[in-house]
Amino acid sequence: QVQLVESGGGLVQAGGSLRLSCTASRRTFSSYTVSWFRQAPGKERSFVAGITRWIITNYTDSVKGRFTISRDNAENTVTLQMNSLKPEDTAVYYCAARTPRAYELGAANTYDYWGPGTQVTVSS
Repeated sequence: QVQLVESGGGLVQAGGSLRLSCTASRRTFSSYTVSWFRQAPGKERSFVAGITRWIITNYTDSVKGRFTISRDNAENTVTLQMNSLKPEDTAVYYCAARTPRAYELGAANTYDYWGPGTQVTVSS
């Protein structure tokens, strides 16, 4: 079992920045694929960004150039740096992890572990 905990959410004005962290309970986290998803009120959960054990990354189009995903294996942490935030980025952000598999990063149903989520609110 792997427990994931997100942190770093909050309220920020449009154009501002936030840094989300996902910390895992297991050292083998370094071998996992980790992604961030988000869910806005009344909408389905959607892929934001993901990173593999080989540091291959992918982003949804709406955040490319604004968000950066990275990992620190020594700290069992994956970070999502979010810059130039927009009101439409408002959502609950979830960290998810899975063992390496040949599936798209954005396939939510392929992830084994999920964090409880952290709220990000961007005011206009």
